[in-house]
Amino acid sequence: MIKLTALALLSLSLFAADNWPGNWKAQGIIYLDHSPNAAMHPVPVRAVKLGDGFWQPRRRVNVERSIPTMLELLEAHGIVDNFRRLSNKKDAPRTGPLYTDSDLYKWMEAVAFVLQEGDSPKLRATLDALIADVAAAQEPSGYLNTNYTGDKVALRFTEMYRSHELYCLGHLLQAGIAYYRATGNRKLLDIGIRFVDYLVADFGPTKRPLLTGHPELEMALVELYRTTGNRAYLNLAGYLLSGVESERLHLKPSQVSYMFSGVPFTSRTTFEGHAVRAMYASSGATDYFLETGDPLYRKTLDTLWSDLTNRKMYITGGVGSRSDGEAFGDPYELPNSQAYTESCAAIGNMLWNFRMLAASGESRFADVMERALYNGINSGMSLDGTLYCYRNPLASDGEKIRNQWYDTTCCPPNLERVIASLPGYFYATSKEGLYVNFYHDSVLDWQGLKVTQKTNYPWSGDVEFTVMPESAREFTLFLRIPAWSRNSSVLLNGTAIPAQPGQYLALRRTWNPGDKFILRLDMTPRLIAANPRISEDNGKAAVQRGPLVYCLEQPDQSAKIPDLSLNPRTDFASEFRGDLFGGVVILKHAGAAYRQPLDQEPLYQTLDQANRRKTNPVSLTFIPYYAWANRLPSPMEVWVPLTEP
Repeated sequence: MIKLTALALLSLSLFAADNWPGNWKAQGIIYLDHSPNAAMHPVPVRAVKLGDGFWQPRRRVNVERSIPTMLELLEAHGIVDNFRRLSNKKDAPRTGPLYTDSDLYKWMEAVAFVLQEGDSPKLRATLDALIADVAAAQEPSGYLNTNYTGDKVALRFTEMYRSHELYCLGHLLQAGIAYYRATGNRKLLDIGIRFVDYLVADFGPTKRPLLTGHPELEMALVELYRTTGNRAYLNLAGYLLSGVESERLHLKPSQVSYMFSGVPFTSRTTFEGHAVRAMYASSGATDYFLETGDPLYRKTLDTLWSDLTNRKMYITGGVGSRSDGEAFGDPYELPNSQAYTESCAAIGNMLWNFRMLAASGESRFADVMERALYNGINSGMSLDGTLYCYRNPLASDGEKIRNQWYDTTCCPPNLERVIASLPGYFYATSKEGLYVNFYHDSVLDWQGLKVTQKTNYPWSGDVEFTVMPESAREFTLFLRIPAWSRNSSVLLNGTAIPAQPGQYLALRRTWNPGDKFILRLDMTPRLIAANPRISEDNGKAAVQRGPLVYCLEQPDQSAKIPDLSLNPRTDFASEFRGDLFGGVVILKHAGAAYRQPLDQEPLYQTLDQANRRKTNPVSLTFIPYYAWANRLPSPMEVWVPLTEP
């Protein structure tokens, strides 16, 4: 953890923003400039321009195909008409599950992040028209939900363990805040505020009980507090996190466990139940800690983080192993082909670690963010931007894994909003200087400082920096050295500075306009072993190069995947293929294949017979995990058996 000196704490920030609530243009994905327990303050999305490189094709497709086609699907399936019917613009029955309002709100947030990078009049006009539809559906009291209307009015706030009323409100608030930070327009934000004010007036410890069956509102309320300065919103978040209402609402223990929100958050010691709910609850709790500094919250968050990363997280950053309840399993219960690993859960993992990073300045949280982003999240959308994964397994026999539409379509617009907001995760400031969290060909232009990265990361580990302050300035540049990079260094003024993996390297100096240096990260492919208690992975290894996890996919192999194995004594050869998946580095490996396919062997045989199996040498081709299932459906495997000839 980077410890700030007393002098630095008393000094003005090198990158100070306007007074709170602040200039909307200066606010990042989460706005922490006045959060007393933040070690770093993310810069706005608009401050960073990503150039050509790994993420730009994905982001271009997101704007040109994913976002437009998703709106077409939301219209075709009646999700937008659910709002129009309430204002008598459409005579249509309500369609879809009870939580579909949130899907439109996430889509709106994705568009708002696109607009934070630069205006698009056509896209803005589309969003403004939808905001008008949402506004027209809101009741005079402030209540807004398209499901609990008509004959369902009496059910409002009576089935909160499942109703998603507050979950939908949370996404409405986040969309409104994102649009406000894009344009300064408060119309969507004010819709959400009216609903929140209705809750503040009618619910609470001495009023009607309130509970978020699906956490999400907690982090939205804290962000609303940061945006407006109204402490009632922070207090409401604290009330929801306290979990005091489960007894008043007579919840069953199974409901409490599933929700991850029916008991005091600070009583939690392990992750259980619905994975997305748990990640969102933890995100909201971290937001609450950032504003209050409550040590019980920090202790709980650290305990849960250890539980996740040491016992319940996949190598891809995916979380949630069971399809039953979309839930966490027991410790080390991490099956591969049966892995649930919902795209939204990987997103939740990233969102939580983003907040833990902000609270600590410790690179281990950014390492988890990167693992989830480049693998478990990136796999969730096809390369053409029109098909989406709900599940992201680590082995497959070739089933169709991506679809254009799901009745529960939470993942597609969630993926779209993450991809649209990516520039806002790359940099953060502190009272001592500037943090570089991620690497990509890009330009940061913020508060009188320009920083340019020239790199082909993650295909290459070299990153050339140019630092351009308006005039000479002394500050620290903190470079994240990923834990996977064993041998890293910075070449500055002809001197090689070694860097420790899993830490931020602090470069403190007077920076002059035009100063350059090169960061070199170790991109050697590595074999990764799993904890022996993960039974499915015993005797197997996974392959990782840089931040990317790799896999075998059947079209690239000369034998069936179940018959293939790795040789741990053989190195990997890296090869860039511009004709594959838009350009990727593939890995070649001299492995082996059984001479007699395993599906031709007896179901059981003696150990001495099994040990006499013969193999032939074969060349194995590994592709990045995120790219699988972009050809015809075919078998895939991340964890590959180990054999030595």
